Order: sequence, then C-alpha cells, then structure tokens
Amino acid sequence: MAYERRAIDETPAQIFLQPVAAPSVLGLLGFAGATFLIGTYMAGWYGVPAVNAYLFPFAAVFGGLAQFLAGMWAFRARDTLASAMHGMWGAFFLGYGLLYLLVAVGAIGAPVGAVPALGFWWIVLAAISYTGAFAALGDNLGMFAWLLSAAVAATLIAIGELAGLGALSVAGGWVLLLSMLFAWYTGAALLYEMTYGRAILPIGYVGRQRAEHRLVPGIGEPGVIRGQ
Repeated sequence: MAYERRAIDETPAQIFLQPVAAPSVLGLLGFAGATFLIGTYMAGWYGVPAVNAYLFPFAAVFGGLAQFLAGMWAFRARDTLASAMHGMWGAFFLGYGLLYLLVAVGAIGAPVGAVPALGFWWIVLAAISYTGAFAALGDNLGMFAWLLSAAVAATLIAIGELAGLGALSVAGGWVLLLSMLFAWYTGAALLYEMTYGRAILPIGYVGRQRAEHRLVPGIGEPGVIRGQ
C-alpha cells in the first residue's frame, strides 16, 4: 500500500497580543460622575425642573455612552458581571438623556408628580442591580456595595415615581449619592491597582477572584487578564 507524502507547512505561526485595559475603571467613574449630578438634583441640593436641560447631555455622554462602552469592552476582558452591569446602567443613562432631550425640545412634557411609566424604568434597574449585587459576592465587595446601594436607590425612586411620593424620590437621590461614592472608590482602587501593579485601596476580592486575580498578562488568553 502506497502512502502519499505531503509537505508540512513550517511557516512560523504569528500571535498578536491585544492587551485590554480595565474597562470597569471607565464604567465606575462614568457612573459616579453622572450619578453625582442626578443624585444631588434629586436630593434637592439645587435646581428647578428646567435644570434637566443642563443635566441630560452630561448624563447621556459621561454616564451613558462612556459606561455603555465600558460594558462592551468588558466582553473582551471576559468579565460577565461588568459587561452586564455597565451595559445596563449605561443604557439607562442614554435613555435618561434622550428623555430629557425630548423634554428640552418640547416634544413631551416634563415628568411631574406620579409618573408610573418612569417608575417602571427604576423597577427594571432595581431588579437587575439586585441580581448583579449578589453575583458580585463571588467577585469583590466593592462591586457588591456599588450595586446593592444602586438597587436600593432605584427601589426608592421607583416607589416614589409610582405613588407620587416626592419624599421617597429625595431619599432615593441620597442613596444614589452613596452608590456614587462606592463606584468612585472601587473605580479609583482598580485604577491605582492597574497603574502601580499592586493593590493600593482594598476592594475585598472574594472566592475564586481572590485566588485568580493576578496582574500577569496572558491569563486565559494572550494579553487578556480576566476580570478587569
């Protein structure tokens, strides 16, 4: 029996490394910036309803576009939690900006009093944020604190919008500010960790992440660090 001898292609394989920065830094700081403006307004620190015309561009771009992009980039870092949470909150801020753009141009009236339709926005945010908060218990406590406080804030605002209870919306604004602080702290901790190559501010890695989190390129696939 004759066998055909085939030449083996000995051309060296080429591997292109595509390192991924930590997208959650952008996502968390984008959330913190947008939430600071919205939370302080809802908490009654300043403003009248017309001030939303000045808030929506910042909320839509800083908290919406920036955080949504962070969620999409988190796919490359194989961080499912960051992908879902930044993508969801980023989409909300984009929707919030679009809503008040329509108000500013006179296409619809500004929401005043009980607005059940807007209340359901916050119900969705609360449900998904609670889900993400408990998932974060397998990652790090900084993300858990951010998502849990954001979920509580969304719950209060949802009830306030559904029932027309302004006091609850004000309370929700204050809790949003607490969530903003957790997001800012966690984002800063990740920023310093990626910059200095070691933990500067603790965020409480737990479970599998405590064992797997290493600043070593190439974990899992070339140039990609899981959980950035």
